[in-house]
Amino acid sequence: MLEIEVKVPVKDLKALEQRLKRLGARDFGTSYQRDVYFAHPGRDFAVTDEALRLRVDNDLSLITYKGPKIDADTKTREELEVSVSSVEVMTQVLERLGFRPVLMVSKKRVVLGLRGLSVCLDTVEGLGDFVEFEYDDEDLAEGKRRIEELMGELHLKGNERRSYLELLLESQASKPTS
Repeated sequence: MLEIEVKVPVKDLKALEQRLKRLGARDFGTSYQRDVYFAHPGRDFAVTDEALRLRVDNDLSLITYKGPKIDADTKTREELEVSVSSVEVMTQVLERLGFRPVLMVSKKRVVLGLRGLSVCLDTVEGLGDFVEFEYDDEDLAEGKRRIEELMGELHLKGNERRSYLELLLESQASKPTS
């Protein structure tokens, strides 16, 4: 399954949420996500543009593999995800196999649905507010069309192709050390 995604930083999430609801967006609720990203013991995911993530999303736990980006305009990539019954045990399995935790990303996410898209309003600890438009399907052209159309209607421009993990790592690297 492909995840076709465009992410944009925003200044006023509440105002954006109200505009989306006026357009008919359905509210699918709020979640609090804690993502731990892991480094592979034999290859550099930063070089291969892959990610392995263990997520706790309210009461749900998932492990996700994200493949390299395959489109220059969006953050489209293969995404394989499965639920796990114990984050602690899954962490131990990964560590026994040589994976090591790299960084945790924490966020509050409000999920809305509109025109076959998931619209995620994210407040990311250490980064600020973003909106993510996601289309989960194999039809890249259709996903891009739907996302571009809704972004145009909302007068949103831009596309942050870096992941929250990449943004946080860059932010930490640019901080002066004492």
